[in-house]
Amino acid sequence: MIDHAFWRDRRVLLTGHTGFKGAWLSLWLERMGATVTGLALPPDTEPSLYTLLQPFADQRSRLGDIRDPAAVKNAVKTARPQIVIHMAAQALVRRSYRDPAATFAANVMGTVHLLDALRDTDGLLAVLVVTTDKVYRNDGEVRAFTEDDPLGGHDPYSASKAATEVAVASMAASYFAPKGIAVATARAGNVIGGGDWADDRLIPDLWRAIRAGEPLPLRYPQATRPWQHVLEPLSGYLMYAERLARGDAVPAALNFGPPPGEVLTVAQIAEAMFTAMQSTQRWMQAEGINPDEAQTLAIDPALAMQTLGWRPRLQPAQALQWTADWYRAFNDGADPRQLVVAHIERYEAMA
Repeated sequence: MIDHAFWRDRRVLLTGHTGFKGAWLSLWLERMGATVTGLALPPDTEPSLYTLLQPFADQRSRLGDIRDPAAVKNAVKTARPQIVIHMAAQALVRRSYRDPAATFAANVMGTVHLLDALRDTDGLLAVLVVTTDKVYRNDGEVRAFTEDDPLGGHDPYSASKAATEVAVASMAASYFAPKGIAVATARAGNVIGGGDWADDRLIPDLWRAIRAGEPLPLRYPQATRPWQHVLEPLSGYLMYAERLARGDAVPAALNFGPPPGEVLTVAQIAEAMFTAMQSTQRWMQAEGINPDEAQTLAIDPALAMQTLGWRPRLQPAQALQWTADWYRAFNDGADPRQLVVAHIERYEAMA
């Protein structure tokens, strides 16, 4: 379980706070009484969940690019963080094909800039770098990756995140371990939940298709992914950061995803969401040639379950229903902030 008392008055630097996962985590940290400094680019979607959730009572938001060392250093100086959760990234596979240089610059060098700025920060206890389930060298075998599997990546996004893992391990050993500062990486599966409006993601694309009254084009309808509600990995990040900050002996990398065997195809997710959203729309095979993507992907969260006591709380059907309920309520005019708060409270009550 997450220790709310641990986070009360805790100085936290959260990068990527204006994104989908960042907005959910910002509000969760606020509710626990943390003092959060955010560093991220301005929201790049309309609507934007972060914008809809403001104002945040105890957050100082700094808009800046993690590819800019000066902006990163200024944010670190402002935050004086005890804990850092680094989520800022270029996180879209298709965008990485269009602009690989920017993807590597943000994901690898942005992380290096952050760690470089942090290595002389007084009072720092722990740094958690969020990467992805796609850091593993995917050979197409139908099995769940564990933390000791080889890293790799075919597409620029996956490769950039695998390279980030190597950079983090190097910086941790060189600068942070000698000072007793814990640095680790978290590898999470595909997340769903209310308030995601990013391009080229399944649930936002489905929401837009419903509103437009058009079928949903799917590039790889039979591809499988470790889908989970956004609160599942976020709860893992918080529990992981706590243990790191307390100096507990925990692994330097952990997977967060649904139990093996609970993976669904893209088409199954789309069909279930259309039903849950009470929509008559359906999906169609996307036309044209699409960039190569792994057809199977699963990660094994057993190590996180064993070492942190973390566990997935929502079955896939529940995660889909929660997501559909959020968007339906939003479409009907409900307050997004209250929707997020209600889901956080409901999730915590399941512990």
